[in-house]
Amino acid sequence: MFNALFAALRHHRDRALLALWVSNAARAEELLTSRQRDALPGQQLLGVVRKGTRAYQQLPCSTDAFVWLRLYQEENRRNGVPQGRSLPLWWTLRRPWRPLKYDAARAMFNRANELLGSNWTLHDLRHTAAYRMAQDPKVSLTNVQWVLAHAHLSTTQIYLQAGDDEVIGAVRAHHARRNAAVQRPTVPALGYSPESLRTLFGPSR
Repeated sequence: MFNALFAALRHHRDRALLALWVSNAARAEELLTSRQRDALPGQQLLGVVRKGTRAYQQLPCSTDAFVWLRLYQEENRRNGVPQGRSLPLWWTLRRPWRPLKYDAARAMFNRANELLGSNWTLHDLRHTAAYRMAQDPKVSLTNVQWVLAHAHLSTTQIYLQAGDDEVIGAVRAHHARRNAAVQRPTVPALGYSPESLRTLFGPSR
């Protein structure tokens, strides 16, 4: 579903936004606080201002997200979007150039939803990013908590609940492993009567 949503986007800016949201788990409005100096592709970091504390934090992002960001930045330079390290990273797509606000970003996302008949929200991308990180056994839950900027680990755990399909698949796999581990009855050794064994232990299963 995420791939279909990504494919429905028409602009490099929107693809970069979506790739970063689902990569660094920033809140939608937090990502829009980034300045042009905050994107560090060589270190795979993007700086944002946190919603609650207003603290500045650098978040690790995927290399794929920085590819889309670079395409968007080059497009901006060609089109004459204002450039400067202290200027906003995200801009409207048409003149007069204005910093991109949350309502405009949400409207872009909703248009993609309408094309697909889906009902994702921008906050769902944060959930998806957190869940993907938590599914990696080499990423600790406290690491995910740091990325999400949660004060309490119990808040982070709310984001990590599995969907119905995944739970069903996991339990089916559990039953398959148990079934494979069951020791099948062996043929009785010579000298033991099968009838006597059935009397003692019941029919084999």
